[in-house]
Order: sequence, then structure tokens, then C-alpha cells
Amino acid sequence: MSDLIVHQIPCLSDNYGYLLHSQKTGETATIDTPEVEPILKALDEKGWRLTHILNTHHHFDHAGGNRDIKTRTGCTVIGPKDEADKIPGIDRAVGDGDTIEFGGGVAQVLGVPGHTAGHIAFSFPDEKIAFVGDTLFSLGCGRLFEGTPQQMWTSLQKLIALPDETIVYCAHEYTQANAKFALSVEPDNADLQARSREIDELRRKGTPTVPTTIGLEKATNPFLRPASDDLQRTIGLEGANLVDVFAKTRELKDNF
Repeated sequence: MSDLIVHQIPCLSDNYGYLLHSQKTGETATIDTPEVEPILKALDEKGWRLTHILNTHHHFDHAGGNRDIKTRTGCTVIGPKDEADKIPGIDRAVGDGDTIEFGGGVAQVLGVPGHTAGHIAFSFPDEKIAFVGDTLFSLGCGRLFEGTPQQMWTSLQKLIALPDETIVYCAHEYTQANAKFALSVEPDNADLQARSREIDELRRKGTPTVPTTIGLEKATNPFLRPASDDLQRTIGLEGANLVDVFAKTRELKDNF
């Protein structure tokens, strides 16, 4: 039985916040701070005391609640060192290869720039869970606001390297729209077709489509599949460099 409990919190219009609680030590972290009151309400309902904020990147819907929550809980704010000047209330700055002790175990920090210049993800290898912010979505990836296609593809490869059974907690409910695009660029992917039908049913019921898993994303997410013959053929880049295929896929999504 896993020591760590993940509680998912709908925030804003399409964000998810996450509380990570250790049954062993009583420590509790919020992954990002998209909206203050839903996070504090969830803590109160669970009877958990917040000890940490783990920020993935500086965007307001991920770090905007930091100061308010820190003031009201006394928690420690940990965030990306390459964006430390943009993370409100930061106490500890971490980067790729660093570790964080939490719940009697260790979290690994992965540098995953692309969406923002200093974006990080938090991987808990013993629990096989990862919090990826806006780098990876179910059937999608973040827009390249501050990075290059090469940076983002390198970042995604770090996530691809995690075990297939790793549960991936991404920060937005974008999956249904992402599925429509994914089918437009890889229409013959049977796994994707089945996943799209499943997603439509989940959303019809008002059920979240995240978390997902690394294995499921490797089979269905076009941004993890630039080597797909179907994808390359559809976008007219057969045999091209994988970074070029990724870049073209991202460009098509931006204009979809």
C-alpha cells in the first residue's frame, strides 16, 4: 500500500490542484497554487496541515496563490531555481538532478524547460507518480512560451524515460480538445481512437480525464510520438528529424 495519498482539486476554469499527503510523517504538499480557497478548503476537510508548496513554474495559475497560502499555513515554498525571482515566497530553489526529502522518501527534480524557461517536474520514483505541471498533458504538451522545440522535446524525453506505469498528474483538463487534434495528425492510431471514445464518455459524466500514465501517453500522445510513421506521413515529414516533426506538430496544434 502506498504511503502517499494524492487528492485532486478542481481549480479555476480548467486547472487541477493536487495535495500530496504522507500517512507516515503527516507532511502535506500542494503542487502549485492555482486557487487559494479550494486548496485551503480541501486541507480543512482532510484534516491535513500544509508543510510544503512545490511549484513547477512561475505562471500565475501555478504560483499566484503562494504568498496567501504561505501566510496562512507557514509552509515552505520550493520552486525552480531558474525562475526563483518569479516564484512568490520561495524558500528553496531546486533544479534538474536535485532531490527533496518528503514523507520519509525522496522526490527527484527533473528540469523540463520549454513551456517556461525554468519549468521543473517532481518525480516520486518509489511511488511511481510524477507531477509535471504544464510540460505534459494527457494527449498534449504545453505551448512553447519561453523555450524552443529542441528544449521541449528533450524535456519530454525525460518523462518518456519514466516507467510506463508512472501515474502522471498534469495541471489542466485539456484532454478532450487534445484528442481531436491528436486524431487529426495520427488518424490510424487504434489506441488513440479507443482513448478518444473513453475520454468522451468520461467528460459526458463530468469525470476528470487525468491523471494519466506514461505508458498510455507513449501510445496515444502525438507529442511523444514523432517517430510514428502515421504522424510523419499525415503532416508531410516522412523520415524527418524527430525535433522537426515535434516542432511541426506543435505548430499545427497552436493553429488548430
